Formats: sequence, C-alpha cells, structure tokens
Amino acid sequence: MRVHELSRRRFAGATGAVAGAVVLGSTGAAGPASAAGPAPAGVWKGGRSANGWPVLAEATEYDIEGSGLSVRLADGDVAVLLLHVARRFHYEIDQLRRGDVRGHRPAHEGQAGIQERYESNHLSGTAISIRAEAYPTGVKGGLYPQELVVVRDILTELDGAVSWGGDFSTPKESHFEIALRSGHPKLKGVARKIRGWNDSPGEGAGAIDAFDTARRARAKAFALRAG
Repeated sequence: MRVHELSRRRFAGATGAVAGAVVLGSTGAAGPASAAGPAPAGVWKGGRSANGWPVLAEATEYDIEGSGLSVRLADGDVAVLLLHVARRFHYEIDQLRRGDVRGHRPAHEGQAGIQERYESNHLSGTAISIRAEAYPTGVKGGLYPQELVVVRDILTELDGAVSWGGDFSTPKESHFEIALRSGHPKLKGVARKIRGWNDSPGEGAGAIDAFDTARRARAKAFALRAG
C-alpha cells in the first residue's frame, strides 16, 4: 500500500543550505554498549532490530512531500518522524533524487550484508538512509558546516526520538533511526507535534530557519546534553 501525504501547508521555501538522551538506541555512543560493532558474519538473526522494533516482512510506501519520491517505513509515529527528516533534508540541504532515500528492507534482502548493528533497523522500517553512497559507513565529515547546522536542528526538534549515524561510534552520516521503543511517551509527543505542523500552514519542514540565533543556541545546548 502507498500512502500519499496530503498537507494544507504552504511553504515559504527553503531558508538556506544546511542526539538527545536515547532511551533505547543501537549506537555505541548513546545506546547500550552491546549495540556497537558489526553483526556476526554480516547476518542479522532474530525477530527484532537493534533498536528493539519487530522485523517486518513488508512496510507501507509513503510519499516524501515535495520530492516526487517515496520510501517504505513502519506505520504510525515512525513514519511521521522519519518523513519529517527526509522532507527537511530535501528542502534545506539538497533536492532528493531517485535512489537517494532507502527505508525498510525486507528480511530476505536485508538480513545479509549488515556491517553495523544499527543497519538492522532498516529491517523493522525504523531507519532511513539518505545518499548512503555519498555518506558511507565509517566515514565522517561528509557534510558541509551549513548542512550540519540543519541536521543538528532536526535532531533538536525531534528531542532524542531520532538518532543520527554521524554521532555513532562507527559513523554513517546517511543514517537516521528511531531511538525509542514503540509507545514511548516522548515518541508519541514528538510525533504529535510534527503532525500538528503538517496540518498548519507555514509551519514545519520548508518553513524553518535553522540558522535563527535562538534555534542554533538550542541545538548547541541539546548536542552538549546528548554528549
């Protein structure tokens, strides 16, 4: 099934070129110590991905608003948050092109070849990669400073519900994942906020100035708290 995002918002346009305290994560930096490092033999086994979400046989296809592209994700709050990340990348960092965004990977395709535990989160539809070839596993510093400002602003407004692979002990700057368990109050609260923006003209992705002085100060404070 494919879900089309219908929004009443009217965008003012992008404002420029360009992780909280994780309750459950798959990173070496913020998550449990056992979460870092490669999966044995590059094969993921078990019914849950590294962030604790159930592995899905299939996932819903969602349109990424404004891009003409789509991505398969777990339903509900997960899709709301990860689509927000993709939209902001598209509007504020660079226009997304075909093949740039990857979400859910079916088990028969995605269980083999996993280099890092956090990559298993694609199996549950709770992670996206944006331009994985440009920002591969183990490589840091691929984003320009102004692009990093936008990424930090996104992480701040998502308040730790989403983690970024650029902060992991083995980095992958193309990777964004859900960092909280299903039903977590913060996950629900942040998703509710994003839904409100999606239904309000002039708010949310496409209408944010990540370079606003107050927003930059909040992002710096958030990054310090996240360690």
